[in-house]
Amino acid sequence: MKLVVDRNRCIGAGMCALTAPALFDQDDDDGLVITHAETPTPDQEGVVREAVEACPSGALRTEE
Repeated sequence: MKLVVDRNRCIGAGMCALTAPALFDQDDDDGLVITHAETPTPDQEGVVREAVEACPSGALRTEE
């Protein structure tokens, strides 16, 4: 699984960081999503899917 983050679509809601804080954070300057890993480990895939679904702007997606 590969994680794709579109910062141009991000609205800074922070749902990703709340859902998966080991993988996501918010930029201190603009509040937009930053990721700690583009390729999550297999045990992180479930929480990545939850974060993608929770994102209100659709800024997150996965590629298999």
